[in-house]
Amino acid sequence: MRVPVVIRSIVLGSLLFSAGGISWAGDWPQWRGPERTGHAAADERPLTALPEALRTVWKVPAAEGYASPVVSEGRVFVLEAAEGKEVLRALDAKDGHELWKAVVDETFKDSQGPAAPRCTAVVADGRVYAQSCRGELKCFAATDGKPVWSVNYTRDFGAVFIGEKGNAPGATRHGNNGAPWVTGGVVVASAGSTNGAAVVALDAATGSVKWKGGSEVAAYAAPVVSTIAGTRQVVNFMADAVVGLDAADGKVLWRHPMKTAFARHVMTPIVAGNRVVIGSHQTGLLGLDVAPHGGAWQVTVAWTNKEAAPNFSCPVLVDGHVYALGADRDVVCVEVATGATRWKKAGWMSSAADKAHAGFVVVGGKSVLMLTDAGELILFAADPAGCRELGRVQVCGANWCNPAVAGGRLYLRDGLKSGGSWWCVELGR
Repeated sequence: MRVPVVIRSIVLGSLLFSAGGISWAGDWPQWRGPERTGHAAADERPLTALPEALRTVWKVPAAEGYASPVVSEGRVFVLEAAEGKEVLRALDAKDGHELWKAVVDETFKDSQGPAAPRCTAVVADGRVYAQSCRGELKCFAATDGKPVWSVNYTRDFGAVFIGEKGNAPGATRHGNNGAPWVTGGVVVASAGSTNGAAVVALDAATGSVKWKGGSEVAAYAAPVVSTIAGTRQVVNFMADAVVGLDAADGKVLWRHPMKTAFARHVMTPIVAGNRVVIGSHQTGLLGLDVAPHGGAWQVTVAWTNKEAAPNFSCPVLVDGHVYALGADRDVVCVEVATGATRWKKAGWMSSAADKAHAGFVVVGGKSVLMLTDAGELILFAADPAGCRELGRVQVCGANWCNPAVAGGRLYLRDGLKSGGSWWCVELGR
């Protein structure tokens, strides 16, 4: 469908973004969990150890793809390739059998991997949203997969999709990978247009435009919505900068340039009070202080930590400390207040530094569950005083999956550049 005329309403926008949360108890309905922080739901029981082996609840074949699973109201939503299409599938959380599937878009092929989906779905209020590499955003009914609405970033917002040619940066090169976020009945998405629609807010039920803002090419990072210095904002890591937009109307409040080769910006921003933690493989990990000053917004670099530079893994924040996969493929603990490395642990990753990946999940607020790209699950204490391993178990094979934790179960994708399996396993207590 064509995007309707822009509807601007600051008052309505403020109400729509006044409260986050798209999750149901125990669910993992979007990229990096209920609040896009890598933390499991608040009612998820803490993990203090791992068993020698995990019980498999179910295992079903998976086609090619890099997208992570999400879990909502008894369904697991996954994206994969099938017959040249990016396909969204709904699986029964009890036994993994397919409930329905729907086509999202044509596939996109480049040297980074198979022609397959790379963006995680989002579920909210009985609807599921899927974004393709080519910039098609579709909304489906979660119960039966019937299409509700769709927009296209190129056709409807003027974004450019080039593919792996020349010096094309960010999403114009390797596809739209940053998952949209749904909050308060609004879908926030990185359309990536330099014509005033870098970020768009769409009515979650109809797809109509609430606002458009910024002029930036999209990178691969997912936007977050948070309150900074009393103002509800969309914080997004784009191809050439990290930006903050007013969540009510899309006005660009602040912009901090961060330009790197080919804009390989993947990290989901972390907001800790008025400090934004962001980084890439070339810039290192940065702490940015964001605050209004003299009628405008000001961004100050509080610190830079090169050894904690993230590649394409997203860190987690626990009690003022960030736990991340650093530049030398070691796991690091960084203090948000100072940027100092409190500890680092080598030996947990087996891939080369430029290909190493880990999916981090905080369970119960006191421990971090890490899935390595070799399929090993490692539990360690979220403790800045030192690295304490609490358990480890081999769970699957090679993968770049960010797993989902819901109801005491771990949902993940086994398999990297060829087919694999969707798995559900019980986490031991």
